[in-house]
Amino acid sequence: MRDFIKKALTKTVAVKGSRGRTEYVESPPNQKLVLGIYFAIAGLMGLIALQIAHLAVLKQWNSEIFAAITGLIGTILGVVFGQKAG
Repeated sequence: MRDFIKKALTKTVAVKGSRGRTEYVESPPNQKLVLGIYFAIAGLMGLIALQIAHLAVLKQWNSEIFAAITGLIGTILGVVFGQKAG
């Protein structure tokens, strides 16, 4: 999984090389960014487990937990797409 996240955050930049050729250079992500994404995914899994436990015990949907899950998913996707495009 570590390589998958690191690969997803790696930028590929086109650089003009010698004799007018275009070369592609990969720029690896910062290690702190990769660790932050790991932490966010772990938090997401924890929130999903909490929502499932809430459903099993109280038999009710908790909208606050769902809002946190939705926000965390949006943050993770924003980081991945922002890192690729930027």
